[in-house]
Amino acid sequence: MLKEIICAGFGGQGVLTAGKLLLYAAYKNGKKVTWFPSYGNEMRGGSANCNVVISDERIASPYCDHPDLVMALNGPSLDKFQAAVKPGGQLFVNTSLVDEAKITRTDVEVYKAPVTDLAISLGNERAANICMLGYICKKTGLFTKEEFSASMCEYFENSGKGKFNAANVRAFEAGYDLD
Repeated sequence: MLKEIICAGFGGQGVLTAGKLLLYAAYKNGKKVTWFPSYGNEMRGGSANCNVVISDERIASPYCDHPDLVMALNGPSLDKFQAAVKPGGQLFVNTSLVDEAKITRTDVEVYKAPVTDLAISLGNERAANICMLGYICKKTGLFTKEEFSASMCEYFENSGKGKFNAANVRAFEAGYDLD
């Protein structure tokens, strides 16, 4: 198995953290992983993205030229990365912030989810990334609900980014439960 993923959005939307959560879940499941961030010096509000590669074998490059999956949390990210998704790949789009008319690919699976609106309804707009990860896990089968939720909680407990947070689990499950 080789899965190349790009998580992209505005700085402050948690796209780098989303990539780290995917990386950690894969690592906890015995996979080889890489995480390669890219962001401007302005960080919050500027563009940010990361490449995540998950494999059963050694990974030759941490960079994803033609990813299997792109998570676009904003319009500029869709503009920048939708053409890169390999044919037959998957494009996950945050329809709360992206004009659906800008989705032009017909040779990939497109998944649309209003994750910012969902996160706001949960009381934390900054949880849109985690809502999208729940949706991605459900639609791709990359991780089970239990695998990802447990690794996410462990990551936050061990990373210095805080302790167990039931709100993160609720955000993940809300995204997972989207149709």
